[in-house]
Amino acid sequence: MVAATGVFGGTFDPPHYGHLRAALEARELLALEDFRLLPAGTPPHRAATMASSQDRLAMLKLALAAYPEFRVDDREVRREGKSFMVDTLTEIRAEIGTTPLLLIIGQDAANDLDSWHNWRSLFELAHVIIMRRPETDLSWSGELREQMIARRVRKPKNLHRTPSGAVLHLQVTQLAISSTDIRQRMRAGRSSRFLMPDCVIDYIEQKQLYFAGQARKG
Repeated sequence: MVAATGVFGGTFDPPHYGHLRAALEARELLALEDFRLLPAGTPPHRAATMASSQDRLAMLKLALAAYPEFRVDDREVRREGKSFMVDTLTEIRAEIGTTPLLLIIGQDAANDLDSWHNWRSLFELAHVIIMRRPETDLSWSGELREQMIARRVRKPKNLHRTPSGAVLHLQVTQLAISSTDIRQRMRAGRSSRFLMPDCVIDYIEQKQLYFAGQARKG
């Protein structure tokens, strides 16, 4: 049995080195053998993705093909309807039993956590790991602020003692790369080389994703 399971979700539209570097550091700092990157199927909190769920899944698999320490979990892509994280964590919890489960998110997502479906249950299912940069603002209020403060721990080793319920801030190197900027570059005919793996760029070019005139996909 693994010591703990980490879940790093996102739209990955497309996946880039900012995602991969953050995932690498989180895996190392949290001492995770089972680290899963989980592409969202139909995200409930955002506008429709530009690339289809199948294309985003394919790009992520290509990006991680050379790194066996990472695992792509495709359950949200396979699931019909909206992709609620609480449903995903419930499924994973049923599979791993009492193994500590770590939900890894960015500070921006953490600031809006109380807008997520059934957000209070997230703490019953997993620890919440918040990746942040020093200049990132914390903008919690009300019950969310109370929960974040009351559950906070300072050392990753504390997460391995219980299955769920703690909050840890994790400082990682977050590269100034965004999927939005990459899509804009590609629509403008500018190169995205060195912002993401070449295999992902080749896939985008082959499928003609993100280029001018492309219809928005779900």
